[in-house]
Amino acid sequence: MIEVIVGVVCLVIGAAVGILFSKSSLNTKAKFIIDDAKKNAENLIEKANVQAESTKKEKNLQAKEKFLELKSQHDADIQSREKKMQEAEKRTKDKEHKLNDELSKTGKLEKDLDRQIADYAKKNEILERKQQELDTATAKKVEILEKISNYTAEEAKAELVETMRAEAKTRAQAHVQSIMEEAQMNAKNEARKIVIQTIQRIGTEQAIENSVSVFNIESDEVKGRIIGREGRNIRALEAVTGVEIIVDDTPEAILLSCFDPVRREIARLSLHRLVTDGRIHPARIEEVVEKTRKQIEEEIIEVGKRTIIDLGIHGLHPELIKIVGRMKYRSSYGQNLLQHSREVANIAATMAAELGLNVKLAKRAGLLHDIGKVPEQESELPHALLGMQWAEKYGENPEVVNAIGAHHDEIEMKSLLSPIIQVADAISGARPGARRQVLESYIQRLKDLESAALSFDGVSSAYAIQAGRELRVMVESGKVNDEVASQLSYDISEKIQNELTYPGQVKVTVIRETRAVNIAR
Repeated sequence: MIEVIVGVVCLVIGAAVGILFSKSSLNTKAKFIIDDAKKNAENLIEKANVQAESTKKEKNLQAKEKFLELKSQHDADIQSREKKMQEAEKRTKDKEHKLNDELSKTGKLEKDLDRQIADYAKKNEILERKQQELDTATAKKVEILEKISNYTAEEAKAELVETMRAEAKTRAQAHVQSIMEEAQMNAKNEARKIVIQTIQRIGTEQAIENSVSVFNIESDEVKGRIIGREGRNIRALEAVTGVEIIVDDTPEAILLSCFDPVRREIARLSLHRLVTDGRIHPARIEEVVEKTRKQIEEEIIEVGKRTIIDLGIHGLHPELIKIVGRMKYRSSYGQNLLQHSREVANIAATMAAELGLNVKLAKRAGLLHDIGKVPEQESELPHALLGMQWAEKYGENPEVVNAIGAHHDEIEMKSLLSPIIQVADAISGARPGARRQVLESYIQRLKDLESAALSFDGVSSAYAIQAGRELRVMVESGKVNDEVASQLSYDISEKIQNELTYPGQVKVTVIRETRAVNIAR
């Protein structure tokens, strides 16, 4: 136990001694760390002070440099302004010197002018004195002459003027009468000469149009195919073209009857294509007719171009070229309109050449004088005025425009070209057999029949066939039902009976067709 107690006591004493020793060691280390930190802080403060001093010196140096730079710039600006002020002052002084020089010159000019005015006044005074002396001498001479002749000066002058006027008038009347008689004689002879030469030099074949075309076929077997089952093909062809197809006992021939030459030509070419192809049915007929119609439109343009090339006309508007081409399929009193217009152009050119006028303008006016006869839509204006409006619209020469409008005296003639076109038109139309009034009235009657039908609502197209004895009217199935179609037929016949003049009777047929079309894709 004693050993244990001694051991414990020793252990406690050792622990106490260890604790005291460790505390002493820690205090020593802490003192070393604090001293070291103080030294580092002092070093940092010293470095910061050094760096701050260096920065301060650098900033002061930069500020001084900036100040010197601004000062030098300011000095330069002041010098520049002083220089500009000196230059402005110099310019002002120069202007003052110039102004003084000009003022001195002006003073000299004023003195010269005053001197010239004085000289002019002296000369004018001398001239007035001389004029007075001359007037006095003239008055004395007149007084002496009045005493000798027993006439005053005014009476003598009036008598002399009257005598000279009467003598001049007598001589002028005799001279004018002689000139007029000679001019009338020469004018009649020259006019006869020009017209006779023109007619002799411009000789063309006359063209008489009719309203029936003959379509030749190889055999009568083709007729049956054209007619189709229960006549469906021929009905489709008539409905699309507006031309009456006459199939009778005439061998190897089919008649196409229509007053409109364009429709007849479309029907003829369409039949030719259908017969050549061999496929003839309603759908194929519509397709071929549409293609043929486009072909005819292209041919119309080509005919117009060939015509103006043949006549040597240049710069014609494309629309006028198209109108000229349509003339091929129109007739005027039975005379082909294009042939008539070409003939008028040549006659007018010949007469213009004889009279020394513009030959090209004469040809142009002659070709275009009847363009108002081929409107795509009916117009209430006379054809001369309608043609004049077209020519003016498409930029033709004013002389050509006036010649077109005045060739039937609808407007006043304003140039020598207008009477030439009027005379050329009369020469071309007045030849024996050139025109037939009956055909023109017949065609007009058929046009009136179609116009009467087209004036009703729901009518899509109308065609006068069988020489005007039948009117076929196509209506729109969506607007017109069966009952309205019957009433429409009656109304059209009543309008024709009350408003139009026609021989015999006119049969009105209203056709209403419903089509259902779908496309399989």
